[in-house]
Amino acid sequence: MEAPAQTEASFQRQVKQLAETLRWLYYHTHRSQFSPAGFPDIIACKGSRQVAAELKVGRNNLTAEQYFWLLALHDAGAEVYVWWDTDQDWEEIQRVFWEDDNGH
Repeated sequence: MEAPAQTEASFQRQVKQLAETLRWLYYHTHRSQFSPAGFPDIIACKGSRQVAAELKVGRNNLTAEQYFWLLALHDAGAEVYVWWDTDQDWEEIQRVFWEDDNGH
């Protein structure tokens, strides 16, 4: 499946659909202005795995707050990712959500 050029909202929907289809619990803050700055776009859990990811489109880069949230979640044991709407990252997104608890 190829990742089309899109808005961040459509990219978010595409990732959410994949995760939920593969039976991940999926969280995204709907109105981020009421949340701490930089909190990741995605928190997803399945079995013993927890994924935190920031989604980017175009030339957007991480803010300092996003970096520190991902670092803190990584230190707490989560898998952390920054994904852009590219074909290469879409392949990684699929791989991450298809893997089971044993990395297969």
